Amino acid sequence: MTIGVDDDERAFPQAEDGKALEESWLQICSRLKGEVGEVEYRTWLTKIALGPVDGDEITLLLPTRFLRDWVRSQYGDRLSELWNQVQPTIRRVELQVARPGDPVAPPLALATEDAPVAAPSIEVEDAPRSAPEVRSDLVTTLDTRFTFDTFVVGKPNEFAYACARRVAEKPSSVGFNPLFLYGGVGLGKTHLMHAIGAELVQSGNVSVAYMSAEKFMYRFIAAIRSQSTMEFKEQLRSVDVLMIDDLQFLIGKDNTQEEFFHTFNALVDAGRQIVVSADKSPSDLSGLEDRLRTRLGCGMVADIHATTFELRISILESKAAASGVVVPGKVLEFLAHKITSNVRELEGALNRLIAHANLFGRPVTLEATQDVLHDILKAHDRRVTIEEIQKRVAEHWNIRLTDMSSARRARAVARPRQVAMYLAKQLTSRSLPEIGRKFGNRDHTTVMHAVSRVAELMERDPAFAEDVELMRRMLES
Repeated sequence: MTIGVDDDERAFPQAEDGKALEESWLQICSRLKGEVGEVEYRTWLTKIALGPVDGDEITLLLPTRFLRDWVRSQYGDRLSELWNQVQPTIRRVELQVARPGDPVAPPLALATEDAPVAAPSIEVEDAPRSAPEVRSDLVTTLDTRFTFDTFVVGKPNEFAYACARRVAEKPSSVGFNPLFLYGGVGLGKTHLMHAIGAELVQSGNVSVAYMSAEKFMYRFIAAIRSQSTMEFKEQLRSVDVLMIDDLQFLIGKDNTQEEFFHTFNALVDAGRQIVVSADKSPSDLSGLEDRLRTRLGCGMVADIHATTFELRISILESKAAASGVVVPGKVLEFLAHKITSNVRELEGALNRLIAHANLFGRPVTLEATQDVLHDILKAHDRRVTIEEIQKRVAEHWNIRLTDMSSARRARAVARPRQVAMYLAKQLTSRSLPEIGRKFGNRDHTTVMHAVSRVAELMERDPAFAEDVELMRRMLES
């Protein structure tokens, strides 16, 4: 949309008309805030100010080209609709970047439930900006689900979490630039990067560019083809915080590595923050140039370890509580034991269970879990060993592993030992004498007695049967 008139033909309306437009703008702001929410409104829309009017067209001014492009793509149509509803004389809305000398309406009072809040006015520099703003097509939208509040912290990720919080609170802190996060697939690297970006965007004081290494490469190639590499370079180097996800994608892409290296140096030398993630530490990313690996390792390197059982349980409990569906603790324990390598897959399995419960109105049980997630569980199937059975049973009943082969006959020890023998018979192809040898060279008749005894107790005691069944489901192949 272009006004198509000379600058001197544009004029802000007289006082009476101006007051009516301000009142209309106040109504529109209130509606937008109600539609998009407090956080999104403050992030993207509070910087808009009323500009001049030309006939049936009103101009809204924003401080940067990036913000103008974003608001135009995300809210442009809605702004036009609201203006037409509230002020029928306005038929068209033009979004422009404020320039020196542009007539700008006085700050409006944006009503809230408690008290009016002054909407910030546009700040226009006396001279044109020397560096172009970051275009919206260079930035990947942050996922609003990935915040610090929704990140479950445990021993494997607490250091990376603390580093991420530090960068979000104080970008470019000494020793934290660059921040390099690394770990396996689905352990939370991307979650932390989105959380950093969300925190910085909400502060409203910094410009943030987040993209995958793949998108960085594609944008660079597109800039070369369109002969706009200088614009690409200047746009990225004008941001306060640059975040690149999955840097390992640049391995083998020499030209893109070269460009990233120079962008990296330009931003760090200018005191800007860089956050990078990868699946390996800088020193282990063979295929990256030595000078780039050295620079990446000169800041803060934080690894995210594989999850522990306790952390997986915490993650599942948090997600289950947020869903509003009752998921028994034994089901959560079963999932945490079965799906150990990937938090993303673990959450996906829980989401399937919850969706199944909501759609069919059935409670979540161990049996339903195994039925609904049969494909996922099958992918995690493996051969079970007697040693693993002994270890899991000992952990579950809180006895020492050595008690499995000891001569102790106290019930607190003997009963778990019998359960382990029973499971060894059910889940392995070992003979009774072989199983007996694994339990302190016991006779095969002892194993037979243990198997029959556990089966008998399972029939009489439902709680005991459930414990044994849980063990079996976690171990079965």
